[in-house]
Amino acid sequence: MMGAAAVKDAVAIARAEGVPVGLHLTLVDGRPVLPPERVPDLVDADGAFRRGLVGPAVRLASSKRARRQAAAECEAQMEAFLATGLTLDHVNAHHHFHLHPFVLAIVVELARRYGAPAVRVPLEPGVPPYRCAALAATMTPWSLRARHRLRRAGVVTNDALFGLYDTGSMTETTWLRIVPRIGPGITEVYCHPATITLPSEAPTASPADELAALLSPIVRSALDGAGIRRMSFAAAAVRE
Repeated sequence: MMGAAAVKDAVAIARAEGVPVGLHLTLVDGRPVLPPERVPDLVDADGAFRRGLVGPAVRLASSKRARRQAAAECEAQMEAFLATGLTLDHVNAHHHFHLHPFVLAIVVELARRYGAPAVRVPLEPGVPPYRCAALAATMTPWSLRARHRLRRAGVVTNDALFGLYDTGSMTETTWLRIVPRIGPGITEVYCHPATITLPSEAPTASPADELAALLSPIVRSALDGAGIRRMSFAAAAVRE
């Protein structure tokens, strides 16, 4: 997230550790890379992107000016990423906002122009838990549409994704439930690990537990036992 407060630290860690990273385009719940006066239809009085998804989604659908500003901001974020010297592994958007048709058009254009190896599609297989039924009903048709459009444009996408229905609780137990469901092809399992859990986070969120799950030898053994190869999107795209 190139407009985020900790981006310099994130870039330094990625560079030092050689971690493959992608660009997480941000048009909601964050701050722009461009000066706020360049994107007035996207920001609030404090110069931050407007919170939530509905308002920005409607604004992009109804305003050509807002769409031009969004395209300029996304391009600026891409340029800021490339200026770090890091290799671009993939592109997606905060809160899966690239499912919005006009944002998806921007992402397709950026992927083509800058050679992004892959783009995430948040399509989780299987029957969602009851608490996620509305989320699945809302996102699935847009995810299918996005996957079709991206692949038609020659952009590699994941075949499946896990973590959508377990956001905030990607613990060791959750991983062990997911691993047997990972099938052939490219699967992304995403989570939000951190060394601490901030007081401001929801009671159900456990970033420190999610980090522990990523480091768990039990999870690693389960992945190895299932014959699952762990690699970057770029490496998977080459295999495609």
